[in-house]
Amino acid sequence: MELIKTDIPGVVILEPKVFGDHRGWFTETYAYNTLKDLGIDVTFVQDNQSYSKEKGTLRGLHFQQNPMAQTKLLRCTRGKILDVAVDIRKGSPTYLKWVSVELSAENKRQLFMPKGFAHGFVTLTEDVEVQYKVDAYYAPECDRSIRFDDPSIGVNWGVANPILSQKDMNAPLLCDSDCNFVYEG
Repeated sequence: MELIKTDIPGVVILEPKVFGDHRGWFTETYAYNTLKDLGIDVTFVQDNQSYSKEKGTLRGLHFQQNPMAQTKLLRCTRGKILDVAVDIRKGSPTYLKWVSVELSAENKRQLFMPKGFAHGFVTLTEDVEVQYKVDAYYAPECDRSIRFDDPSIGVNWGVANPILSQKDMNAPLLCDSDCNFVYEG
């Protein structure tokens, strides 16, 4: 597995080795020891999967507050997405900066983001499945979201009229959020 750094320290792209022949292909998508050797020492406790029917579906920006903040490892196993991580740790040198990466069933890339980041994605094809691992269980009382189009962040989603859930349509701006992430160096 190859680790590719992004413009935000700690947020990395993982590109697995794919072995193919006339039957198809094989790849290792997760091995604790492999990630640990790459400097990612995280114990994941829950796997999640989402399905989005229509192209232009936007999910985000989501996060869980402390004490149930989540580190995430995401991959797209069907279709294609633009995946986005936003640094929302107050005091961070990259506060409000974001990175995006195209994840697809074809490129098999994964995006790793530590605690303190809001996450979202927009589907670039129809019939998209996204799978991700987290290192803390879902805690409804800590579940938060911020507006996908928050002008203080300025994510370029590449979609004029995204398909949104009611939750995402009603999400607050970050300045109106009770986000409790603080950069610790």
